Amino acid sequence: VPQMEMSKSEMIGTNVVDLNSEKSGFLKSKGEAKRELTGNAISINKEKVSETFEVAEKDLIDGKFLLLQKGKKNYFIVKTI
Repeated sequence: VPQMEMSKSEMIGTNVVDLNSEKSGFLKSKGEAKRELTGNAISINKEKVSETFEVAEKDLIDGKFLLLQKGKKNYFIVKTI
């Protein structure tokens, strides 16, 4: 599973479009992120999210990880440092 590291302060409060495109590089562009969200294909920690979703501390798994998913088989892990 591809992964990247990001500071916790940078991750908290980030909206789902920026997180999936610019910050993590999981998706190629903001446009792709918005299309996938409109098609209900994006999940964070196995829960479907909308364009208004923002990352909160309670969303982190073990206070360290965030699991991004596109469709059924494309996963990406963001680890806090």
